[in-house]
Amino acid sequence: MAKENDNGGAYLIRGARPLGGEPADILLRDGTVAAIGAGAAQAADGAAEVDAAGLIALPGLVDLHTHLREPGREDAETVAGGCRSAAAGGYTAVHAMANTDPVADTAGVVEQVWRLGRDSGLCDVRPVGAVTRGLEGERLAELGAMADSVAGVRVFSDDGKCVWDALLMRRALEYVKAFDGVVAQHAQEPRLTEGAQMNEGEVSDRLGLGGWPAVAEEAIIARDCLLAQHVGSRLHICHVSTKGSVEIIRWAKERGCRVTAEAAPHHLLLTDDLVEGYDPIYKVNPPLRTAEDVHALRRGLADGVIDCVATDHAPHPIEAKETEWSTAAMGMLGLETALSVVQHTMIDTGLLDWAGVAERMSAAPARIGRAAGHGRPLAQGEPANLALYDPAAGRVVEPAALESKSTNTPYRGMSLPGRVMGTFLRGVPTVLDGKIQ
Repeated sequence: MAKENDNGGAYLIRGARPLGGEPADILLRDGTVAAIGAGAAQAADGAAEVDAAGLIALPGLVDLHTHLREPGREDAETVAGGCRSAAAGGYTAVHAMANTDPVADTAGVVEQVWRLGRDSGLCDVRPVGAVTRGLEGERLAELGAMADSVAGVRVFSDDGKCVWDALLMRRALEYVKAFDGVVAQHAQEPRLTEGAQMNEGEVSDRLGLGGWPAVAEEAIIARDCLLAQHVGSRLHICHVSTKGSVEIIRWAKERGCRVTAEAAPHHLLLTDDLVEGYDPIYKVNPPLRTAEDVHALRRGLADGVIDCVATDHAPHPIEAKETEWSTAAMGMLGLETALSVVQHTMIDTGLLDWAGVAERMSAAPARIGRAAGHGRPLAQGEPANLALYDPAAGRVVEPAALESKSTNTPYRGMSLPGRVMGTFLRGVPTVLDGKIQ
């Protein structure tokens, strides 16, 4: 794919198809897109050439919802390992969730995570700050201090737990307005999900597992949309999973509420029928839902009610997953397979084109997370953050072949389309020929 030479940091990407359009050469130099299309080759004196014939060129992907586990759970993942997974998946920026140990609820912890990401050199890491101290839902965390820190936190979430207290949620929404922040809510009414193990419905009844009702998600979303509209603040809904949630968010947007929402790849593809075998690889929060919910999420993503795809990449050590269902940890890997799942569910079904994928996996999450320099168009003068993707390269997902320290992928043994062949962060290749650099 790439011809090695002393290139002075310049790369000429030959014959890629920007956003799936006509082939064009792209010249990267000094961290920016120096030229694209006609004239790029003529200006490429001394640049290393990358053969990208047949590859889709996309802006570098941005994930609003990544669990990197460090500090505290380095047995599951590290920031460096998570950045390898991100780069392999075409990502140039990820937002690292706050449920670490210690919790990212102070300027000191978010700065530590930010520096670990910077040191990896593979992906920009944007720490997410906790909304409440220790994720305990009782007192607000140091929101202003985290916003003012070198990490420049703009997204705050107690993900893994819901900010269930309406008054505390209102105060958080009011507080983040001062610095253009956003509260990202894990929508789960705790009293309605006590003892819940999977989606409430026919399958849970048949298996005798505690049901997780859709209304537990939908009630919190409805409440928080009204709160956000009342105080005029930005609200983001994490990992939307039900048909009813899509309709509530649609209603809220029509009312003028400043709400955005994400869907995880696994909720676009997998259904609760997979739980029939009691395999904990399919245990996730929120749970896998019905085929009707899956189709509603796809339609919501296609028409923009759901703004973006976010992986909810959640690594776990083997012992946390290879155990009985009731005690197994919730969560799945997602960074390295997200683009393939989106191709399978949205591109190959005709629901989105590649420009739509760029909007929902790069531009929108960068805009929501205020990730400067990311999610920008593939155009002259823009930051050289991009991914090269081969939509024709099918693969069978093998956990051992993934870059993550953990192996808990729900797609093991599954044939998925496409493969990321190149990723560039500010013009520097982090992946070439499908391999970490």
